[in-house]
Amino acid sequence: MNLSGRLARVFRQAGFDLYLVGGPVRDRMLGRPAHDLDFTTPARPDRIKVLARRAGASSIYTVGERFGTIGVVFDGAAAEITTFRAEAYQPGSRKPQVRFGSSLTADLGRRDFTINAMAQDVHTGRIIDPHGGAADLVAKRLRAVGAADERFDEDPLRILRAVRLAAQLEFDVEPSTLAAARRSAAQLQHVSAERIGAELQRTLLAPRPDRALVTLLEIGVLGLVMPELIPLQHTVQEERRQHKDVFAHTARVLAAAPRDPATRWAALLHDVGKPQTKSVRGGRVRFFGHEAVGARIAERVLQRLKFDRALTRRVTRIVRLHMRANAYESDWTDGAVRRFMREAGGDCQALIALSRADITSYRPARIEAGLSRVAELEARCERLLAESDVAALDSPLDGNDLMQMFDRPPGPWIKPIKRYLLDLVLDGELEPDDVERARELAQSFVARHAEAAQSTMSEAPHG
Repeated sequence: MNLSGRLARVFRQAGFDLYLVGGPVRDRMLGRPAHDLDFTTPARPDRIKVLARRAGASSIYTVGERFGTIGVVFDGAAAEITTFRAEAYQPGSRKPQVRFGSSLTADLGRRDFTINAMAQDVHTGRIIDPHGGAADLVAKRLRAVGAADERFDEDPLRILRAVRLAAQLEFDVEPSTLAAARRSAAQLQHVSAERIGAELQRTLLAPRPDRALVTLLEIGVLGLVMPELIPLQHTVQEERRQHKDVFAHTARVLAAAPRDPATRWAALLHDVGKPQTKSVRGGRVRFFGHEAVGARIAERVLQRLKFDRALTRRVTRIVRLHMRANAYESDWTDGAVRRFMREAGGDCQALIALSRADITSYRPARIEAGLSRVAELEARCERLLAESDVAALDSPLDGNDLMQMFDRPPGPWIKPIKRYLLDLVLDGELEPDDVERARELAQSFVARHAEAAQSTMSEAPHG
């Protein structure tokens, strides 16, 4: 018997109704897999715990118990069971005052959007839909339950959630709901950065993040949560093609990028440094150093939104290096490709994917050439990786070897010798384990640089 069936039987025997509610009902009606199971019941939390154990729950979590929610696990399958609720929000506070209710209709009436305000009786399978959610599913429409202004006043994060759900389901936000979101946008300042960041990431991972980006701009939310993106719409990439602004380009790249958090964030922020670096010479637009400026801005954005260091480092590196992948040409030596791979580290595939997504020309010939270029770089990276672990390649001589060879103490003199030997390894001119050959080359390198230094000193004017 599945989880729903087990719970339905036990709650029924105890005299309590049990309903699947919200997203799982919506997804079931759309034929989409439901990743989370949420149930609601008139039973109070203490009773829910007893019945869940009786149904065979292997674990019970009570973190949300004061809000009426009990988490349960059955053979690895997780669910939440929540007592019917009625909530009242205080102006300026995002913490609801919870009181338990006895009415499913009242419980559904406090939810955000009609497509999330449907329930299914787990015993009979009957759908309960007091707010027309099924009709909105058919119309591919996202509409607030009741008065949209009130729903957004209760929790302004619902503004971002509306945009995210529309992008995930490829729905349109109903006009009056969208207008209310625009009126309520400023209230997002009362929402924590962590909640905003988490919702934005879910939005970026949706099938149509480009539509979400445009909607966030139109309703005045983007300038509040990521003001660094606003100047992109006023930054033209080609002076003679006024419609080709960086914001529109970014939206297209975002839509084409793989649905991976680091890659999608990098796609969103890869050109964020262009407004600060734009210059026009001879009628041509240039953005020298925009990748370095963009990396600093990307780091600032992700830190402000409270993302962890690992994701922040990855996104920052991809933004900083994205022009390296874009600059690839067929005449790159294997050594140059290896250097690119070492710089990219574990983000080589993400950089290649971003480079592919970054091909947004309106000219078919340029798109064809760009795709061929990226495919060639990817194939060469795969070949070189199969031949050796590029990240593990190193100079045959380490610092201790060099200090012993030249009988010198530690110092900055070691680094250029190691870099010279590593370059030879990357270029395939020196085997990583050829210590004897490395010793000869190191001796020659030091001798050449000593002669050059002596020559410079002899040419210096005497005074």
